[in-house]
Amino acid sequence: MNRSGVSTVTEFILLSFPCSKEVQVILFMLFLVSYILTLMGNGAIVCAVKLDRRLHTPMYVLLANFSFLEICYVNTTIPSMLKNFLSETKTISFMACFFQFYFFFSMGTTETFILPLMAFDRYLAICQPLHYPVIMNNHLCMNLVALCWVTAFLCYPIPIYFITQLPFCGPNTIDHFVCDPGPLLALSCIPAPGIELSCSILSSLIIFITLFFILGSYTLVLRAVLRVPSAAGRRKAFSTCGSHLAVVSLFYGTLMIMYISPTSGNPGGIQKIVTLFYSSVTPLINPLIYSLRNKDMIAALRKVHMCTGISQSK
Repeated sequence: MNRSGVSTVTEFILLSFPCSKEVQVILFMLFLVSYILTLMGNGAIVCAVKLDRRLHTPMYVLLANFSFLEICYVNTTIPSMLKNFLSETKTISFMACFFQFYFFFSMGTTETFILPLMAFDRYLAICQPLHYPVIMNNHLCMNLVALCWVTAFLCYPIPIYFITQLPFCGPNTIDHFVCDPGPLLALSCIPAPGIELSCSILSSLIIFITLFFILGSYTLVLRAVLRVPSAAGRRKAFSTCGSHLAVVSLFYGTLMIMYISPTSGNPGGIQKIVTLFYSSVTPLINPLIYSLRNKDMIAALRKVHMCTGISQSK
């Protein structure tokens, strides 16, 4: 009870994907397989970079950190969604909901900071090849990665704090599989256009500033690549940058659909599909995008596979 005697919400109900029990079990199995494959694919990249000394370079260190981030990212949503499929009540406590909100958005923001850092690394390697080993060494690379993580985790505590101070007096049903600001703000007893607008502006600034940085970096990279005299050199550069641009397109495309406009303006079905894509599908396919056209990564992954096979035989 609050001071005015109105009962307040102590837990929320995450509707997730409402359907029959049989379909819920099928979805559980589907997302469980996807979850395991995501952990295995990104975990393999982390292990490959760690075990193969040839990959102890900034480009692969960033890739390993990105894969580790993807593992953390899916763990903010998929385990609770799997539990939800088999649950009768589908409830999540008030505090757990906002903790999920915080970690989900902090991980996503970290990804929007790591991707420009990867683009900057490719810019230095291609446009400043002679100065690249001096400028971008492993020590600086790890410091920049740490800065990305710390900055991202400092972006959302204040907006989340203000949302927690809103009165939630019922109903308490969130038409989503994750605690997202749009559905949460829709449950507030009083309208909060200021908070909703500030969340939208913060998300827009993060997305646009980082996206423009990536586009600027790759514009300079493209100019430099087109000046390369050998066709083999151009193909190698395009192959390296192409995989990163594919990931950027998938991630930022869905983010812009979801968060550039105020989130409450999107229908619940679209919110769930788009959120599912950038939070679950892209972490699943990113290892394929980064490894299929990279000979060094394929060789390192084979080495990990051989080491695993030898350890199992023992």
